Amino acid sequence: MIHRLFLSLVLLASGFGAETRPNIIIIMADDMGYSDIGCYGGEIKTPNLDALAANGMRFTQFYNTARCCPTRATLLTGLYAHQAGIGHMTSNYGIPQYQGFLNKECLTIAEALKPAGYRTYMSGKWHVTPKVKAADPKGNWPRQRGFDKFFGTIHGAGSFFDPNSLTRGNTQITPENDPGYKPKGTWYYTDAISDNTVNYLKSHFEDYPDKPFFHYVAYTAAHWPMQALPEDIAKYEGKYDDGYDPTYQARLKKMKQLGLIDPKWEIPGPIGDWSKVELKEWESACMEVYAAMVDNMDQGIGRIVQALKDHKQLDNTLILYLQDNGGCAEGFGRGKLVGPLERPAKPTLKPMGKDELQTNMVPLQSRDGYPLRRGDGVMPGPPETEVGYGQNWANVSNTPFREYKHWVHEGGISTPLIAHWPKGIAGKNTWAKDPTHLIDLMATCIDLGKATYPSTKIPIEGTSLVPALKGSPIKRGKPIFFEHEGNRAVRDGKWKLVAKSVKGKWELYNIPADRTEMNNLADKNPDRVKTMTAQYETWAKERGIVPFGSWNKNKKVKASPKKEFNLKPGDPFTSETSPNIAKRPFTVSATIEKLPATGVIVAQGGSSHGWSLYLKDGNLAFTVRKGGKSITATAPLPKDATGSFEARVTKKGIILRSDNKRLTLKEGNALLAEHPIDTFEIGQDNGGLVGDYEQGFNLSVPLKSLKISIK
Repeated sequence: MIHRLFLSLVLLASGFGAETRPNIIIIMADDMGYSDIGCYGGEIKTPNLDALAANGMRFTQFYNTARCCPTRATLLTGLYAHQAGIGHMTSNYGIPQYQGFLNKECLTIAEALKPAGYRTYMSGKWHVTPKVKAADPKGNWPRQRGFDKFFGTIHGAGSFFDPNSLTRGNTQITPENDPGYKPKGTWYYTDAISDNTVNYLKSHFEDYPDKPFFHYVAYTAAHWPMQALPEDIAKYEGKYDDGYDPTYQARLKKMKQLGLIDPKWEIPGPIGDWSKVELKEWESACMEVYAAMVDNMDQGIGRIVQALKDHKQLDNTLILYLQDNGGCAEGFGRGKLVGPLERPAKPTLKPMGKDELQTNMVPLQSRDGYPLRRGDGVMPGPPETEVGYGQNWANVSNTPFREYKHWVHEGGISTPLIAHWPKGIAGKNTWAKDPTHLIDLMATCIDLGKATYPSTKIPIEGTSLVPALKGSPIKRGKPIFFEHEGNRAVRDGKWKLVAKSVKGKWELYNIPADRTEMNNLADKNPDRVKTMTAQYETWAKERGIVPFGSWNKNKKVKASPKKEFNLKPGDPFTSETSPNIAKRPFTVSATIEKLPATGVIVAQGGSSHGWSLYLKDGNLAFTVRKGGKSITATAPLPKDATGSFEARVTKKGIILRSDNKRLTLKEGNALLAEHPIDTFEIGQDNGGLVGDYEQGFNLSVPLKSLKISIK
């Protein structure tokens, strides 16, 4: 007791008293649309978020960066993602702004607040490093970037019942061997994030009662796969049986009542035609499970709030809730059936061991032995299913905006922002209407935490939101900028300049009059377009942003003169020592330990120029990319396949073989005109992605042999 009293006096004397500065919790959801939660127009049950909004403040024009990695980099550092080193995803393109991990020239919020006396914690998804395996270097893991405690996943996506790269501190774990968390019921990742947050808060109040804290809570809900607990799914049974339009229209009505939609805006309407949906029960089930995932997250947020109440800290804690991008239109897990349509009566595969780490983004089975099931008609929810909710429901999630995750039109970058802080927010149930952005969160934390941002680091880009919390306007003084995968935008006052892709034409919108972006005013305002284009180009040049994919152009690389390579995982390669396949036919021969299997066998190059041999959805596939355009040969594996494969690349096309038997010929000149400069990788593709797969699509079984022969 004497020790704690002395510590309290020291902290007060140094200006670090918790009572003078708020605790800060930033909560971020994953792949959710602007209108999904109740207090922004949605029908999904989110009473805890709604209560925070009713007793706090909602921002109507808060923006993210349109995708997970850059959003996390921007949130954590207060910089545009390119400045922090993650101009795209966790891929290294040989340019500092596109190295794929946080650089040393930036600080995380945790690194900034620790010297000011804050304790720092994180629960959930990290996703700002390509080093996700247990044996990988950990210099860019949360504990090494300022967080005192960490529970979560290093990778960006995975099962909710058995996530890959599950980590406590610096140690990778499984749901079964985690010494720090033993739930009474089913282990479910969203619950685990919530409950570990609660545990960290309780231990903080016991061990550091005189210190403020910063806690970053990064949920993976409601990112695919659509997996949820049966009791949460049951709440939404039949809720979406009438299709897209009723939900879209109900959200519109509620959003107009809330003042989020101007009745004068032209509304694009839902894109999905329910009458043309063949598997209606399955399609509605996808949205039911999505809603259940959001519902469960809200329940967990309620437990976090209750922990603050129990320790009389709710009034002095700033809680911020937001989402990393708009609804996701990706067709993940939809289409061709993989595995059985129905769940077998009992497990058909060997259960995974208690200490067996999950290293696959898409597990081949559940931990208790049920085989992977995905594709049209597979009812989502259970641990072995891998299904997304699709573009039409994503369009509903983004009501009333156009586009989705990836694009920088409003549907891709608009997010709710709820701020709750009884001691610091002027009034209740208030609205902040100035345009604001993720870059502003670091500035806000520095402001409230009375921290000093070092002059040796890249200056933060954002503006503190504290004036808005006090009911005053934000005085930014400069535009907000966006760039992701070639999609570009500038928001300057009421005007928004936006374009799709590197070569897309600029569009101009008056956002207060037309936030749904239905009336392009570019032709009527050429001077405005010219001015804002210049603003964008100056911003991009100053921050090292280059046209997406341009790192592969006009670069002469001297490659290895060898004609035969016998390879194994872990072999080091650079562009100079990798196989020289430019304008030359070549053959890739590989043998894996067993089937079934998924993942990249070997890849060279990136999303603009390269090739990849991989296994996906029961198929052998080979993709060649030339100038960003892909040629893919794919064929189902025979039932008696042993795991011996060959791909031959010629002027006539791509030939695939299994056990010396031809599977298919994809006609067309498949020779690459240039030598790829991106990394040559075995068993993975963590550079620019070549094939039709997501980040982290690593080979799920050991590789026995790999040979490349060049003519």
